[in-house]
Amino acid sequence: MTAATSPTMTQVIAAAVGPMPEGGSVPTPPVFDSVDAERRYRKEQLAAGFRLFGKFGFSEGVAGHITVRDPENPEWFWVNPFGMSFGQIKASDLILVDHEGTLLHGARPVNRAAFVIHSEVHKARPDALAAAHSHSLHGKAFSSLGIPLAPITQDACAFFEDHGLYSDFTGVVSDAEEGQRIGAALGPHKAVILQNHGLLTVGRSVAEAVWWFITMERSCQAQLLAMAAGTPKLIDRDTALRTRGQVGGHFAGWFQARPLWDRITASDPDLFD
Repeated sequence: MTAATSPTMTQVIAAAVGPMPEGGSVPTPPVFDSVDAERRYRKEQLAAGFRLFGKFGFSEGVAGHITVRDPENPEWFWVNPFGMSFGQIKASDLILVDHEGTLLHGARPVNRAAFVIHSEVHKARPDALAAAHSHSLHGKAFSSLGIPLAPITQDACAFFEDHGLYSDFTGVVSDAEEGQRIGAALGPHKAVILQNHGLLTVGRSVAEAVWWFITMERSCQAQLLAMAAGTPKLIDRDTALRTRGQVGGHFAGWFQARPLWDRITASDPDLFD
C-alpha cells in the first residue's frame, strides 16, 4: 500500500475506537529526541520481534531474519546473528551492517541470504524501515501454489492488491541480483510471496513488518484450510479495498501488534539486555 492510499493515524483511530473515557487516549508510535534513544528503541523492538517469531514457531534451523534501519544512517541496518535462536536474541546480540556488506558492529557473522535479501529490499524500498522473512510452515506451504492470497477473510483483505509474487526460485538466495529481483517483485507493496520459499513483509516500523508477517502467515493457513474444505467465497473487490483501508494501513499494522508486544516484553524481559 502506498503512502497515498494508506489512511492516516487519526482516520484509523476515529474509525476503530468506540466510546472512550474522558481524557482517554490510544497509544501511538513514540517520537524521540536523540538518535541514541531511537536506536535503543528500534533494537529492543527488533529483539522483541524475534522473540515473537520464536513463540509462533517460525524458526526453521538457521533460516529467517528481520531487519531494521539504523536511525543515524538509513543505509545501515540491524539484523540477527547467524545461527542464533529467535527465542534467545537480546538487543545486545544484534549485528549492524551496511548495504555493501561491511560489518559495523557485532561479534558474530550475518546469514548471507539475510544480507543479500534485506540489503536489496531496503535499497528498493527507502520508505520501509523494517523487513521480516522466515520459513514459516503455512507461508512456505502456500508459496508452493504460486498464487496470491485471495480476499476470503477480513484479515486477508489487508493484503488485497497489496502483495507481490516472486516466482523465480533458484535455491538458497546467495547473490545480489536475486535480491534485486525479490525487491522488484515486492514493488510498492507491504509483502511478497516467495514461491517455493516463504513470505517477506515490510513496514515503517518493526512492529508493523512483524505484524504483517504474522497475520499473512495466518491468512495463508486460513486459505489452505478453506481450499481443502471446498471452494472459498471471495469478498467483492470494492469491499476488499474498503476493508484494506480499514485494517491494512501503516498505523493499523503498528497498533495491531501492540498486544503481542505487551505480552512478549512482560514474559521475556531479558530481551532488553
